[in-house]
Amino acid sequence: MKKITTFLAALAFASFAAAVTAGEFPDISYQELKTAIDAGKVTVLDANGSESFGKSHIPTAIDFKANKDKLADLLPKDKKALVVAYCANPKCSAYQSAAKAAQGLGYKNVKHFSAGIQGWDKASGKGEKVE
Repeated sequence: MKKITTFLAALAFASFAAAVTAGEFPDISYQELKTAIDAGKVTVLDANGSESFGKSHIPTAIDFKANKDKLADLLPKDKKALVVAYCANPKCSAYQSAAKAAQGLGYKNVKHFSAGIQGWDKASGKGEKVE
């Protein structure tokens, strides 16, 4: 009986830890993000690295790697403003560094575009290309 209790306790803890981690930054859909970009109501952080950023990125995005030291100056003054971080695709976790940096600066409305640049390019048919 003690083994079952220990197993159930471990399972409950693991489930709780996974739920906390998964929900740290709520997801935003392609359409919600596109609408916010079109309205000028979002700051987008690309966490893919400068080389990838130079090839394709979501319109208006900031290259997090190239700008992390001056991020505080690039983000809006309103700490309730929408900030969205993304990386390559749903399996990528690099977005967390950008999202946590914004959160660490006091931003309260930080979200994750889990589809990443691959999902953006597929949904929009184009990524913003830098020549």
